[in-house]
Amino acid sequence: MSQPARDLKSAVLRGLANRCPNCGEGRVFTGYLKVVDRCENCGERLGEFRSADGPAFFTITIVMLLLIPLIGFGWLLFRSDPLTLMLVLCGVTTIITLALLRLIKGIFVGFLWAHQERDRGAW
Repeated sequence: MSQPARDLKSAVLRGLANRCPNCGEGRVFTGYLKVVDRCENCGERLGEFRSADGPAFFTITIVMLLLIPLIGFGWLLFRSDPLTLMLVLCGVTTIITLALLRLIKGIFVGFLWAHQERDRGAW
């Protein structure tokens, strides 16, 4: 039994916007990172699309790439006070990480939904 193809681009963009990849109306998350079991609008079973450690890996990679110029720029600004440099960089890194993690997890859920990659244990 073949299922119809799903549009990857719209699914990923809807996941990025915290919307159901199927209908675009319901929410993907209840809280910060918990994926809803079912879409409140269309009933799509989103809880079966588990992203595991993928979002964390991509978030760490992106943050580390952004941190390279931030450390250089921070070194120029706070050369005389390394403690201030450390505190500012820790704060900025935390904020960027928390913001990106939710967005990337939404993208992953949309991607997994578009490719119909359900968690094998969820069937």
